[in-house]
Formats: sequence, structure tokens, C-alpha cells
Amino acid sequence: MYKKCFKRCLDFVLSLLALIILSPIFLVLMLLGAIFMRGNPFFTQKRPGKKGEIFKLVKFRSMDNRKDKNGKFLPDTIRLNKYGKFLRSTSLDELPELFNILKGDMSIVGPRPLAVEYLQYYNEFEKQRHDVRPGLTGLAQINGRNALNWPERFRYDVRYVNNVSLKLDLEIIFKTVWKVVKRSDVAICGTTQIIDFDKYRIEEMKRNKR
Repeated sequence: MYKKCFKRCLDFVLSLLALIILSPIFLVLMLLGAIFMRGNPFFTQKRPGKKGEIFKLVKFRSMDNRKDKNGKFLPDTIRLNKYGKFLRSTSLDELPELFNILKGDMSIVGPRPLAVEYLQYYNEFEKQRHDVRPGLTGLAQINGRNALNWPERFRYDVRYVNNVSLKLDLEIIFKTVWKVVKRSDVAICGTTQIIDFDKYRIEEMKRNKR
């Protein structure tokens, strides 16, 4: 009952309240983002949602728009400035995803939405993460966040899918708040700390062929 009906109602109400309460912070981050990111403070990217359906995820931009003399974007490590690192380390870049939750693309709790290009590399077990709406936070996020390796993250994702409940969602929300306050278990994408899943799976397949 909770998974099919009440969870979506709770997502709508809580995301709407959060957007209203956090509106002053949104305005400040929009202004700072326009300054430090040299333009549009928002970043949108296609991500797979429930049943693999594609939607546009909205975040605060954490990399600026600097380009080389040929008009190509500079490497991520250069474009990820101090302000962008601050947004990511505090998870403030994720706040606009509340609009995705309000719309119904996402849920407050669920497996994090990953890149579209990863879809072709999932095995049958990993595909189960798309049986529910992706979330702003999830079971993997309170058990290591990006510090986890890919197999561990997917095991937590699928465990959540198979055990969705109000009690579990509330536990994940409270523990997420604590993790964000402590800024624990955070690895910054765009550095060498995290390998993209498609590269990880390709390397894994090469090792298995040896």
C-alpha cells in the first residue's frame, strides 16, 4: 500500500514544503551560481527513471563554462572550481531535484539516478534498481555514498527495491541529513576518486576474458 500509493503522496507534500521553506536559499544559490559559473546556474542532464524511462534531472551547476581556443570545454578538473566543490561537498547542488520529485520523475528515497550511457552495461540483477523511482537519497547513500564501489552500491539499491517501507524511508532520510551535516563519505566526481561505471564494467569484462 505504501509503495504503490502513499509514498508518492508523501513525496509530493514534502518536496513542495521543502521548496517553499528553502526558497531563500534557492535564490541565493541561483545568484551565486550565475556569478561563479559564468552564466546559467542550472544544469540539466538526461537520466533513466522508473522502468528506464528517460527524464531531465535538474541540479545546480558545479562546473563553469570555460572553453579552450577551439571552443571545446576545458577538462572537468579545471572547470570544477572552489564554489562547485563546495556545492558538491554539501550536496547543495542536488536541491533543484526537488522539482523532479514534485513532478513525479523522482522520489525522495530511492536508488540514485545514474547516467543514461550506463544502461547497456547493467546485468539482470542491477536492472532491478529501475523497478522504482530514483531518489534524492537512498540506502547506498547512508552506507558509504560515493565511497562505495559499484557492486556494493548496486547491492544496496536492489536491497532497497525489495524492502520499500515507510520505516525504511524515514530511517534513510534522517541518516542522510546526518551524513550531509557531517559531510562524510563524499568523493568528488570529476576527480580520480571515482571511475565511471561504463569504464568499470568494460575493464571488468576485459579481466574476465583473460
